[in-house]
Amino acid sequence: MKNKGLVYTVIALAVVLVGFLGFQLLTGAKDDANNDIPAVKEKIHTVGVLQFVSHPALDQIYAGVKEGLKEAGYEEGKNLKINFQNGQADQSKLDTMSKQLINDNADVLVGIATPAAQALANATTSIPIVLGAVTDPEGAGLVASNEQPGGNITGVSDQPPVASIIELAHKLLPEAKKVGLLYSSSEMNSKFQTNQAEAAAKKLGLAVERKAVSSTNEVAQAVQVLSQSVDFIFIPNDNTVANAMETVSQEADKNNVPVFPSVDTMVEQGGLATIGINQKELGVKTGEMVAAILAGKSKPADTPVYTFTNGDTIVNEEQLARFGLTLPADLKDSAKLVKTVKGDTE
Repeated sequence: MKNKGLVYTVIALAVVLVGFLGFQLLTGAKDDANNDIPAVKEKIHTVGVLQFVSHPALDQIYAGVKEGLKEAGYEEGKNLKINFQNGQADQSKLDTMSKQLINDNADVLVGIATPAAQALANATTSIPIVLGAVTDPEGAGLVASNEQPGGNITGVSDQPPVASIIELAHKLLPEAKKVGLLYSSSEMNSKFQTNQAEAAAKKLGLAVERKAVSSTNEVAQAVQVLSQSVDFIFIPNDNTVANAMETVSQEADKNNVPVFPSVDTMVEQGGLATIGINQKELGVKTGEMVAAILAGKSKPADTPVYTFTNGDTIVNEEQLARFGLTLPADLKDSAKLVKTVKGDTE
């Protein structure tokens, strides 16, 4: 009986051991199976950026776009791919690059400056496009209206307070009688602002002389011609002239004619003063709008074009001293003083 009981005990222990080993094998197999399941990867969003040309203002906008996206949780190398193209002011390149960005399956496109935005708009009516630095989207035929874009395009306007800049020039140069308007004949946004400037100047009793250029190669001569007959030069938010701002400053300085541009970075390149939108902030706002579209929080058709309502007064203190000018009392506390930045400012 004792042997028989011992046998039963051994059999019982064996059953328990087999059961335990079977359980371990089963759970181990499950664990191995689970380990074979890869982690779910975060989706990589593609943003195509087309910039019209390289100059400090547009370069800062692009930097701001990336910053705005990052602040919204979209970061290169993590969940974002940016395909950046620069047309270098060549329309044929802009057209080709637009098609390349579309073929890259971009989720959202960004057009920095009007010609770049128009090239993208001509290439697609389905992929969302966000405008960065387009002065008059409606006038450029990019949206049905700035309040209700109605299609696949919305964005940020870089419309400067043109009348306020002319008033600032008049305040700093109360004896001035005539203003020269220097702009590109091929940029619709420039013509729009130049008309605003002429109206504002005439309202103040100033005579106006307009000088249009078709390329940066004509800028030096245009400044020389204007300098012979005007008391100061106004430059709208113009990419062609901005790309040759150092030339503008050099020629204007030779003839002791102050220059009032529409962009803060152009004051740092030798302009006297402006009331302008911070270009980096403009880019950040553009990036925020791109992020909202990527996240499905907004659609271009019903997202109004964003326009800044306030600008900063930027004054080049070196140019101020050069022309023997002093800031009026109401500007001393609010104006931001900058120095001239020489050479490559990218």
